[in-house]
Amino acid sequence: MKKLLTIACLFAATLLPSPCPAAEKAALPAPKAKILVHLAQGPENPTRAALAFLVAKTALAEGHHVSLFLAGDAVQLVRDPVLDNLAGLGTGKLREHFDAIVKAGGRFYLSGGSSKARGVTEADLKGKAAEFATPEVLLHLSLGHDRMFTY
Repeated sequence: MKKLLTIACLFAATLLPSPCPAAEKAALPAPKAKILVHLAQGPENPTRAALAFLVAKTALAEGHHVSLFLAGDAVQLVRDPVLDNLAGLGTGKLREHFDAIVKAGGRFYLSGGSSKARGVTEADLKGKAAEFATPEVLLHLSLGHDRMFTY
């Protein structure tokens, strides 16, 4: 019945300016997107760093596919002491966001060059849904996603 109503509304849309009630339009499911969050802010800007994780967590909770690429100072955010102690002003606790992102299937990519320059090692990534990546990976991720948020 719902399919028939949807088809009737779509057909009527070609004849009338606004044939379907607003509730019926809202009932149509939104298409799910692939979202890339590119973050270069690190522990020096806890509010912005936590905001990027919060946006990623929110997108995953709404059913979207999410990848995060951490570059510059942001690579330090995967270290356990930072995850456990960083909280943004009004944007929440980094550890809670990180755990929710991982649980929902989010994936972290860290700039290899930024990580090397800041002493982030394989030991920091152990047991985490994270890997080192090159600028080429960032380019491919950006082209393969529907939307990109940069913080």
